[in-house]
Amino acid sequence: MSFSDEIKQKALAIGFDACGICRAQDSGQDTYYRQWLSAGYQAGMDYLERNVDKRINPRLLVPGAKSVISVALNYFPPTFLPDNVPQFAYYAYGRDYHEVVKNKLASLFDFVRDRFPEVNGRFFCDSAPVLERYWAAQAGIGFIGKNTLLIIPGKGSYFFLGELIIDLELEYDKPISQHCGSCRRCLDACPTKAIEQPYVLNAGKCISYQTIENKGDIDADIQPLLSNNVYGCDICQKVCPWNRFAKPNQTPDFFPTEEFLSLDLAKLKAMDEDTYRHIFRRSAVKRAKFSGLKRNVEAISKTRDNSLLL
Repeated sequence: MSFSDEIKQKALAIGFDACGICRAQDSGQDTYYRQWLSAGYQAGMDYLERNVDKRINPRLLVPGAKSVISVALNYFPPTFLPDNVPQFAYYAYGRDYHEVVKNKLASLFDFVRDRFPEVNGRFFCDSAPVLERYWAAQAGIGFIGKNTLLIIPGKGSYFFLGELIIDLELEYDKPISQHCGSCRRCLDACPTKAIEQPYVLNAGKCISYQTIENKGDIDADIQPLLSNNVYGCDICQKVCPWNRFAKPNQTPDFFPTEEFLSLDLAKLKAMDEDTYRHIFRRSAVKRAKFSGLKRNVEAISKTRDNSLLL
């Protein structure tokens, strides 16, 4: 068994659902990425405009890098919020994924260094300028769908991604051949038409951006289209045929609490900051902050009130 195979077996033993390895090199995505930025599709996420060279080439991010070990961790919930209450994106149902994935990556890095103590590298989970979906696709974990998310055949797209970039030469996987074919359900289902064309997302139109990353007022054209989405949006994933294969995750940290599952519009409207901090103390919902969540609650309340007048 090669050491690459041992790494993959260890990743699964640690709790990851998929692992693949590819060569660390220039991604060749410079022109595409800069055109995306030039179109303004990053909206208010200015951090996406920084360290572009490092984002394109991981060898600039991790000097001497030779291999990118990509991992995926399932977050599809075992239990769901009722359909009639404000909806949170599935990824935010449990504990903040940054902590969980990084802890598992740290264990995987320890495994590599136990065998090769001289190895240098870094691990990441949505915390550095890394083209996570691109490298996961290059490592053969899945393919990038028209909704711009990584899709794992037979498993779907409800996965967190992470990377361990090291200066050790390994055996490499190849990209898979599956793709979306002629399907365009995600494009047709998106209420704000944020997927401007296959594989191109305009973040400014995305409900997830508007309710999480946007620090100002929700765009007036987007607000009536929020429907019941108070934090994030899973519409383009829910309609994806590949997600019929999604299975509940087996990571206790991602299981929703009873307090979370009991949230309804009335509780969210009445919620004070202390209650917010208690319920979401270890949650990715902290990203929007208390003020952002209350802004979103007010926005969907207006949408509901207006719908009752029609």
